[in-house]
Amino acid sequence: MRNHRRSPLAIICLITLLAAHVSASVQVEDVRLWRAPDHTRVVLDLSGPTTHKVLELANPSRLVLDVSDASLAGALTDLPLDGTPIARVRSGIREGQDLRVVFDLSADVNPKSFQLAPNERTGHRLVLDLFDAETSKQPVIAAPKKTVKKADTRRPVVVAIDAGHGGEDPGASGPKKLREKHVVLQIANRLKSKFDTSSQFRPVMIRTGDYYITHKGRRDLARKNQADLFISIHADAFTHPSANGASVYALSTRGATSTMAQFLADKENAADLVGGVAVSDMDDVLAGVLTDLSMTGTLDSSLSVGADVLGEMGKVAPRLHKTKVEQAAFLVLKSPDIPSILVETGFISNPKESSLLATPTYQDKMASAIFRGVQRWFKSNPPPGTVFARSSSGERLTERTVKVVRGDTLSGIAAKYAVSVDELMRSNSLASKTIKVGQVLIIPESG
Repeated sequence: MRNHRRSPLAIICLITLLAAHVSASVQVEDVRLWRAPDHTRVVLDLSGPTTHKVLELANPSRLVLDVSDASLAGALTDLPLDGTPIARVRSGIREGQDLRVVFDLSADVNPKSFQLAPNERTGHRLVLDLFDAETSKQPVIAAPKKTVKKADTRRPVVVAIDAGHGGEDPGASGPKKLREKHVVLQIANRLKSKFDTSSQFRPVMIRTGDYYITHKGRRDLARKNQADLFISIHADAFTHPSANGASVYALSTRGATSTMAQFLADKENAADLVGGVAVSDMDDVLAGVLTDLSMTGTLDSSLSVGADVLGEMGKVAPRLHKTKVEQAAFLVLKSPDIPSILVETGFISNPKESSLLATPTYQDKMASAIFRGVQRWFKSNPPPGTVFARSSSGERLTERTVKVVRGDTLSGIAAKYAVSVDELMRSNSLASKTIKVGQVLIIPESG
């Protein structure tokens, strides 16, 4: 009987083929979950590209994700499922080599999945978005007109406050692992509080937690809320830690006004790739909408309000990067009907500015400066039908001002003009009741 003994060369070839097959298997290195107001996002970090499919099953309701030729590196027990439509997550191997992940659901969802190629910050990713069934069925609201119910009804000015980045996209990083997405959300919340204290404004937060919204999604939310102004807050980084200074940007249709403006616009515009957006959902490039004649007026307003904000920021920031509003093709500012500015509160990559940006005191000072700049601009440029505009008799509604003289006290001025001390402090963003001779105070409208 013949002995079928393999030669050493054949054994080596066989081992090589087996090793190649094993190495071709994709490993799921990590699984992360984010909750947004209208959907839940699950992200699988992959060691390489693969294929997948999603199945919806009923009785009981569950979603099945099959990932071809893949294995799971860790467990799925630590995912933050509270507040999501996912009751439980389990996994197993299907047909010997495919990874199956099962999501037991407690509510109806509309799933959407896609894969993302590596970029400078992340590797291969598989994204599964579970949209809440109720919100996904709502119709899209397209550019509503700002309306006033009655001729003598005065509405507050609506300010959309956008904290940049979030979720999958941490933004820039500073010393001690300080992340831009956290800093700017803190500043945005403080800014909202400033607007909340004034009956002249109604602030709207674009992002309220740690999740990502596309550039287009941010603009759409501002339009849905009929915003009079859009403010996007950032704290970016540069290639060298010496870069410093706060700045304000508006949209440009003719190229950037500086190399730094172009650098920052390129970084911000790439956020959708980091944040995780399907190619089919990527925002369109600056195109025909910018040729609309209405865009000219919007850009002029953006530059004007940006100048007032920058002027106030110059009073609290250690340094301004530029003393005038710069321009670049920021996608998030591409609203043809809403004046929009992007505020860089400082360079998080600069050690000194990073330390400031991490403190509540400096965050509050920066928020107060932005608030004062916006308030000043709307006094000079009141939108029709707002508390800043003309009354029904045609008389301009303006806040009075008073110049502090020797012997004046805050309580005395409040009593003289029939307003409370708290209202006087809020209208002037005063941190204490101390006032100085020569200081000009805004007297808020009583009643």
